[in-house]
Amino acid sequence: METGLYRVPRDRPGVSVESDRCPVVLLHGWALHAGLLAPLAEALAAEGHEVTCLDLPGHGGRPYEPPFGALEELAATIAADLPPACTLIGWSLGGMVAARLAADHHPSVRSLALIATTPRFVADTDWDHGLARELVAEFAAELGHDYPGLVRRFLSLQVRGDAQAARLLRQLRTQVFAQGEPDPAALSAGLDILKQADLRAAVGRICVPTLVIAGDHDRLTPAGAGAWLAGHIPGASHAVIEGAGHAPFLSHAGEVLTVLRGFLPPPVAARARA
Repeated sequence: METGLYRVPRDRPGVSVESDRCPVVLLHGWALHAGLLAPLAEALAAEGHEVTCLDLPGHGGRPYEPPFGALEELAATIAADLPPACTLIGWSLGGMVAARLAADHHPSVRSLALIATTPRFVADTDWDHGLARELVAEFAAELGHDYPGLVRRFLSLQVRGDAQAARLLRQLRTQVFAQGEPDPAALSAGLDILKQADLRAAVGRICVPTLVIAGDHDRLTPAGAGAWLAGHIPGASHAVIEGAGHAPFLSHAGEVLTVLRGFLPPPVAARARA
């Protein structure tokens, strides 16, 4: 696999290799890598979509270049990797990057799907759908002396409340460092973004078709955050996956694929056959 890039092959029996003209690009969350999105990517590719998974800088073996210190800088780096037109699917921090690009009217983003995404990760006096600031401060302190331990703890929070929690945690722990450990500087920068970023004033500017998917048992980005996004992004669709935590595309893959199937435009080959 090319560093920082996971392309799903479509030259397989029953899958057309004709261009979709609007491929699908997937973005992962903090401390993880594009390989965790492979099952979803391969399911979409099997239906004829052209799919690419991108690693964030400093994750999945991708160098931490250029460094980023704010959500806007991270979004600009990802924007340079996008095709001229795409459906952008972002999970967690990847969803915040995707929402930032859509809110800034980046021309590559023609439609948007946000999975387990929040406009603000940390709770505040006017925001109830976030993690306690004290817990995020603990993350920052732990990052400096045991970041592998912090990543494992973060995985436990991701599955908490999920109906498939035990199986999902085993899967995540097996795969989390499969492509190397993330760069600690990138983890620190990403955690700073999660502490500081606030997209609530921006998402009302999103004007592309948007789907918001939330797990009703998500403890990191609660379902209320997804409901808020769906209510403030003009015309957004909203789906809540029952029994799912923070990674519904892994624990409830069939349900997520069904929702995406109803949202994504059919591939060119499928339209030609219709």
